[in-house]
Amino acid sequence: MGSVTTKKHPNGLDYVEVNTDLCQARIFMQGAQIDQFTPTGKAPLLWVSEADDYQIGNGIRGGIPVCWPWFGMNGVEGFPQHGFARTRIWDLDSVKMRDQLVDLTFSLKISEHDKQYWPHDTEVKVLFTLGETLSVSIVNQNNADYAVSLTQALHTYFPVKDIHQLKASGFSQSKYIEFGEGPYKQPTDDVSFDKETDRVYTDLSLVQHLHTPEGTIEVSRENSRSAVLWNPWIEKSTRLSRFKADDYLSMVCLEAANVLEDKVTLAAGECHILTTHIRWV
Repeated sequence: MGSVTTKKHPNGLDYVEVNTDLCQARIFMQGAQIDQFTPTGKAPLLWVSEADDYQIGNGIRGGIPVCWPWFGMNGVEGFPQHGFARTRIWDLDSVKMRDQLVDLTFSLKISEHDKQYWPHDTEVKVLFTLGETLSVSIVNQNNADYAVSLTQALHTYFPVKDIHQLKASGFSQSKYIEFGEGPYKQPTDDVSFDKETDRVYTDLSLVQHLHTPEGTIEVSRENSRSAVLWNPWIEKSTRLSRFKADDYLSMVCLEAANVLEDKVTLAAGECHILTTHIRWV
């Protein structure tokens, strides 16, 4: 059947290790962040920088950081970039196994300290379904008696043998902003990489593909019309923490998101689920 066990990293971080006939995976309690997912008989689907030292209090530079309850900079001085959820310890609420699939549910209790950033009566959970495909969801429930708005992203890092040979497709009939600045541009369907790429796409179709010499990765989304495509390239790589100067050659981020006009506004009592599915095709 397989196993789901809780272990501790040498640097002190607790994690859940999953081993089944279909896949191998590792998810840290800090940030509810998955850093390893490998379907049986296939190459890994997630990338982590060798420079990351898995320190308590730092989000892992790779895997799928959870950006919540805002993406990017909040605009308020002292508020952490990409929210606070990716550095907090989450609770593992449930583990279920069904036909070789493993379902895991994590929840985050908002501390008194973090209420300075997020004073709203909401619940947030991250759900994982692990099989030949990796599915990850952020579930938001608004328990307040007023509407609450947020932005969020599943900041997925994908492995690439050589960024120069990568082609990303599925971006036509959308629009994007480069480096977070307007005006909007109209994309071509295929994207290749020869410089820093930092694009927020909106009005985007629900399926994209990363074409590499090793195979094609399919990335799909639910309840999301926006995504982020990112590679820091040469100059920015030297400024990033826990990132080697040449790491840009071996990774790309394609992030399921709810950002810009695709932000989530929850009416009182409303629930929203953002999901991404990742697989080799």
